Amino acid sequence: MVEIARGYLDLQVNGYMGVDFNATDLTVEQLRYACEALSSDGVDGVLATIITDQPDAMLARLTTIATACAGDPLIARVVRGIHIEGPFISDRSGYVGAHPPAAVRAADLDLAKRLLDAAGGLTRIVTLAPEQDPTFQLTRYLSNQGIVVSAGHCDPSYDQLLGATDAGLSMFTHLGNGCPADMHRHDNIVQRVLALAGRIWVSFIGDGVHVPYFALRNYLQLVGLQRAVIVTDAISAAGQGAGQFEVAGKPVVVDELGVTRYPGVDSHFVGSAATMPQIVERLGHEVGLDRQELQQLVCDNPRQIIGWG
Repeated sequence: MVEIARGYLDLQVNGYMGVDFNATDLTVEQLRYACEALSSDGVDGVLATIITDQPDAMLARLTTIATACAGDPLIARVVRGIHIEGPFISDRSGYVGAHPPAAVRAADLDLAKRLLDAAGGLTRIVTLAPEQDPTFQLTRYLSNQGIVVSAGHCDPSYDQLLGATDAGLSMFTHLGNGCPADMHRHDNIVQRVLALAGRIWVSFIGDGVHVPYFALRNYLQLVGLQRAVIVTDAISAAGQGAGQFEVAGKPVVVDELGVTRYPGVDSHFVGSAATMPQIVERLGHEVGLDRQELQQLVCDNPRQIIGWG
């Protein structure tokens, strides 16, 4: 086991140990159980991630988490904030990933303000598609509020991505995922992000399923460890092994290799079943990262991104 000097900070967690943070009926007791399990696994903090859904559903889930944080010291200690992933993302096949296309919408400042209010000041990251915010009004607003604006599940042109960066966008969510398997060999979202990697943070799902480790090694060399961060994108299956679980009320099947999919759907993954200790161990073994490099990716950089210690 690789020993890290400080606890992990995971910027993208949708659930843990059988608990789905996007469940309509999520309880304080369930969230506390997940936080206890995260703490036992060496995680100092997470951003609870709420994914695209109809506005009322997202608002209710954000309110549930904010209320739980306000009322329970353990939850407040582990849930260091909220990552709102959507609904202002691309609805195009491949780019939308596991998010429900019918709930996707163009940037809407009024809805965004309602989501932020429901989150009770806990929002740390918002993932959106720059092409859904063509005037960058929402990007500027969020950035001015001190919220990290991250591109993801998107296909902006290079100029659109550059313009969003100039307007305050400072991160890209899980590069190499949230995009189709088949893209233009040169002019694609991966290449555009790599071209701007010196100006933004770039996150990667480090389970070896979402990005093969040989490719992840290449990405880390191109982005540089000083601008990269590893997340789990964990769902309720994390730490549970193979079986059937749920994300936002939809069944997700996890196989023996840890691959997460909607039943009968092979086009994309649905979050990750890996825990951060598992990912760190694999990164050390498969990618060859040493203790200091791992700490930078899973402890130091994420803290710098959200301005936490």
